[in-house]
Amino acid sequence: MDKLNVCLLNDSFPPCIDGVANAVTNYAGVISAGLGRAAVVTPAYPEADDSVFPFPVLRYPSLDVTKLVGYRAGLPFDAETMGKMENAGFDVIHSHCPISSTVLARALRDRIDRPVIMTYHTKFDIDIANAVRGKLLRDEAAKFLVHNIAACDEVWCVSRGAGENLRSLGYEGEYVVMPNGVDLPRGRVDQSLIDKATAGLDLPANVPVFLFVGRMMWYKGLRITLDALAKLMAAGRDFRMVFVGGGADLDEVKEYASSLGLEGKALFVGPVQDRELIRAWYCRADLFLFPSTFDTNGLVVREAAACALASVLVTGSCAAEDVEDGRTGFLIEENAESMAAKLTALMDEPEAMARVGETAQRDLYMSWDQAVHRAYERYGVVVENYRSHRLEHDTVTDNLLHGMALAMDGLNRSRELFRQVGDELIGGYEELKAGIGDETRRIADWVEDLMKHGGQE
Repeated sequence: MDKLNVCLLNDSFPPCIDGVANAVTNYAGVISAGLGRAAVVTPAYPEADDSVFPFPVLRYPSLDVTKLVGYRAGLPFDAETMGKMENAGFDVIHSHCPISSTVLARALRDRIDRPVIMTYHTKFDIDIANAVRGKLLRDEAAKFLVHNIAACDEVWCVSRGAGENLRSLGYEGEYVVMPNGVDLPRGRVDQSLIDKATAGLDLPANVPVFLFVGRMMWYKGLRITLDALAKLMAAGRDFRMVFVGGGADLDEVKEYASSLGLEGKALFVGPVQDRELIRAWYCRADLFLFPSTFDTNGLVVREAAACALASVLVTGSCAAEDVEDGRTGFLIEENAESMAAKLTALMDEPEAMARVGETAQRDLYMSWDQAVHRAYERYGVVVENYRSHRLEHDTVTDNLLHGMALAMDGLNRSRELFRQVGDELIGGYEELKAGIGDETRRIADWVEDLMKHGGQE
């Protein structure tokens, strides 16, 4: 397969940090490192510094809606952006967000006749419910989202659970499960780094340490964890629970932990940006607690596995996919009683936690290099299918996007015409100025020569 030039689109990208932004960064990095070429197309951020990336980043106009949805919203119908994308020579268009990015991806497909792949990462029904008031508006927003996704040439989901969530929104097409990878290497860090990460914290050597890493949001199952810990404390069991991360619900979570009397037991260290320090926390902990039914992939579970740390997960959750109870992880029901019972049993069997962590490291771990290589191979299949006309499009909205793309094309031609006229005017002015200069010098030379000869005569 010839090396492909891949256009990666997403509504979030650094300096906005989330799981999908991390995925797009790793896709672009791995592809650019030798597989082919890649460029990221994403909304503009005032403080963005794209010079740090080893691949091109194209920014297009955006609106600040961070208070509503947590990131800036891209304005996909920008003629200048479309013109640059048309001339980039892309072979595959890969969107990682089903809203602005996919609208822009479909408009680009109309212009360059290349396939569009859409990866469904997040349970958007929850995001829609948080952002949109009123059932009617939520239903219409879900219909638009599904319609936009269905119009793509191939749909990928990061897990089977993500695919079923997409179907619950009304999607009826096929999808390919394409899991994300982990950017942490397999293995443990040096003890000195663990000491640095844990400095100043009360973590006795023989007391179990439980860990959570991620956004501090209630929908991550944090109430289940805190209630279970309260039950352990009431039973006289000693432990430490470390929460690494920040988020909109952090203050409420702290207040709730305090109301349960967990001061000194539940430790909140805030966000940690250094990935090596994140690894250090995974290596220090005895068990990772992640009773989330929101996450579609649960990358933190794989990150923990990279460091031989076993996880406690809710049976049937996306995070628990491919996890075998008692072998590569520990499964519970979605309630505090079940978690408390599981933790009580495991605190009496520390060797079981260690054994399962080692198995998880061997069987659950997948690096980003592995994940992107797998996706890149699939790109070739999608391109071949598209060339063979085995892919059907949504003709109604595609026609609408075609009209908008033509309008942008007209704007680009107008801009180019104005640029050419401007260049000609500037060139004519410079030529005139230069000509006047030459003529002035000739007159001055003639006057000077006349004065010399006149004085001699």
